Amino acid sequence: MEPVEPVIVQELAGRITVYTIAGCLHCLRVKARLTNMGLPFVEVDVKKNLEMRQLILNLTGRHTVPQIFFNNVHVGGNDEFQKLSQENLGKLINLVKHEPAPPDAPPVPEPKVVEEEVPQQEVKSERDEFADLIVEFKQSGIIGNHWSCLKLHHNTFTGKQLVAWLVDNKNLIKPEAIEMAGDLMSRKFLNPLSGKEFEDTDALFRLVEHDSESALNTGATAEYRAISASRHSEAMRDLILKLFSEHITPDGKFVDYKSMAGSPTFEEYCQLAVQLQRLKFDDLSRNEKLAFFINVYNALVIHGNITYKPPKNMWQRYKFFNSASYVIGGEVFTLQDIENGVLRGNQKGIAQLTKPFSKSDPRLKAALEKVEPCIHFALNCGVLSCPPIKTYSAKDIDEQLKISTEAFLDGFDSCQVDVSKKEVRLSQIFKWYKIDFGGTDEKLLKWVLEHLQDSPKKKALKDLLGQGNVKIAYLPYDWSTNSKD
Repeated sequence: MEPVEPVIVQELAGRITVYTIAGCLHCLRVKARLTNMGLPFVEVDVKKNLEMRQLILNLTGRHTVPQIFFNNVHVGGNDEFQKLSQENLGKLINLVKHEPAPPDAPPVPEPKVVEEEVPQQEVKSERDEFADLIVEFKQSGIIGNHWSCLKLHHNTFTGKQLVAWLVDNKNLIKPEAIEMAGDLMSRKFLNPLSGKEFEDTDALFRLVEHDSESALNTGATAEYRAISASRHSEAMRDLILKLFSEHITPDGKFVDYKSMAGSPTFEEYCQLAVQLQRLKFDDLSRNEKLAFFINVYNALVIHGNITYKPPKNMWQRYKFFNSASYVIGGEVFTLQDIENGVLRGNQKGIAQLTKPFSKSDPRLKAALEKVEPCIHFALNCGVLSCPPIKTYSAKDIDEQLKISTEAFLDGFDSCQVDVSKKEVRLSQIFKWYKIDFGGTDEKLLKWVLEHLQDSPKKKALKDLLGQGNVKIAYLPYDWSTNSKD
């Protein structure tokens, strides 16, 4: 479609209304095009106004954003808007230029409601009583390099050394020092290199913050007591999306990851990420695991793109997803571990010969009992696409995953139904993870049908399946980076 020449309009008789969520790439693209055309519009952030979100759902039947109205005419989302013919777009522009918004046009909140910021929840609990002790121990000079089993272990100390230091510097008798060392271990300040309990021996230990040099949230002490995993991950995700929206080009196509690294928002985010070191994951419910690990995964992808160069080829992508990691609850989780080990119920991923977690791996406690297929449409936000719900909460996780899935299947680049050829063209995701959607073509197509929102596409697929002999083809997958440089 040829672009319409910009027409600078000082004001409209009617109203263009765009319902959005902050940080949404599709929303940015709509707003950029309207701005380039010189068309003023009213933006309503539905995340800040739950009543408005429900109203738009009732009006459009869609959970996704953006949703665009010219007066009372519903255009649809970004795809529909970008594909409008010049003739139809011209008619819509003339409509709002010359006719006031009628009474049945979708409402907008009062300006004070639109501008009102939802205060960010305080996610730091009280400072741990042992935080100063750990900081002091790091400065003692005891931590060093030790040989064990013909291997040099960096940033380590023996159980004997820790106990002796506690006796000499904290006025404890030896049994009290051993008990305190065990408490430090249970609070995830330190980990054994082997074994599961603290030992007053030459057995080696390492502070959790030193446990993985490659993890992006190590190198500093997690000084605060662990809070709710769900609250913590939501706060992290909100900050990373704020950072993302601050450093994206106006058209929503490219991200300046280099400038992100020096942002005060990124520094604040990194402080939150450090606290993951001691956050417990083994007692989370299924809903809590889904919300927590989806949020952490999406934030880690962006954190990894800031710290490393965004991957540009197959080898770089393999290395990226197997190295970008956080220490969570004293254990290292890579992106692969989170996706395949946790969210896919400890199943082998692409090009993996074994399951991520062995039976003795403590991270196995984080794994879902069975795969949740909808996670494939909630992950990877912030790099190539952006789901309509930006943070996931345990309370509403299934509804939010339903929304993200509908948004994905609604896209032309994800699902196409060609009635004339009796063919359904799907994203490569369905090919790579076919087992998650039933394992056969028949079960896969049935799953897609059940998860499409009511639309002509769904009706066409239902009619095709009724005829039988439907072919499946897979669409090209765009691996191009959205990095600015």
